[in-house]
Amino acid sequence: MIEWVHRIKPRAYTAVLFDFDGTVSVIRQGWQDIMYSYAVEVLLAAPHAEDEEAVWRLVRDFVDELTGKQTIYQMIRLADEVLQRGGQPLDPLAYKHEYLRRLWDRIEHRVADLEAGRADPDDWMVPHTRQLLEALRSRGLTLYLASGTDEQYVKNEAAALGVTAYFDGGIYGALDDYQNFSKAQVIAKLIADNSVAGSELLGFGDGFVEIENVKEVGGTAVGVASDEEKRSGMDGWKRERLLKAGADVIVGDYREQETLLSGLLLERK
Repeated sequence: MIEWVHRIKPRAYTAVLFDFDGTVSVIRQGWQDIMYSYAVEVLLAAPHAEDEEAVWRLVRDFVDELTGKQTIYQMIRLADEVLQRGGQPLDPLAYKHEYLRRLWDRIEHRVADLEAGRADPDDWMVPHTRQLLEALRSRGLTLYLASGTDEQYVKNEAAALGVTAYFDGGIYGALDDYQNFSKAQVIAKLIADNSVAGSELLGFGDGFVEIENVKEVGGTAVGVASDEEKRSGMDGWKRERLLKAGADVIVGDYREQETLLSGLLLERK
């Protein structure tokens, strides 16, 4: 299903920016549950924490609000909430590393199976991602990947999925020195370095941030409301957030990519 939110005239795009988790990869499916439970655990240990139900509501709200930004921003917020409840927070980077350790416990076997050839990479991507990447590259477009996940993990997981070569514009991810990376910075750099007009940028993402960033420079944004567990249909919560972010088009996956691309791309002569 393709939901055309805004009227779009096909354009001759030059560059395409992809988010990673939930847009290309579903290796990290279930990450929210890990982050929710960890943050609740931390906050319940604070001296003046509310009851567990209230803490769960708080955590879900701020984790969801910051989804799409680097993980460190959720951990900065966690530290602030601990402080407000009379606790002595750890450095946000320490919270981030513990969250990543717990997440790795959940997904390590997925990556190992992919690297060993025991799993089909296409089973760990949004359906028909590879075909979409091939279609875009065949049209001469330069593809970029920018993720709020740490860069070393993004590059490793992209390699495990066999998609690294598609992103000839580069693969970018979060850094411990978080102020030196953002999706907006990646967009600004690709525009400046390649003399790309903002209107020549096409973006794909399942989070608020990347949609907003693409729209801010005058690009076209495809919101990917992927259901990472069922691997079909649209995730209603994602769809609502993508609409609020200003997505021009919303899809659940890339099964109807021929129709999608014919509505987006002005074929080059």
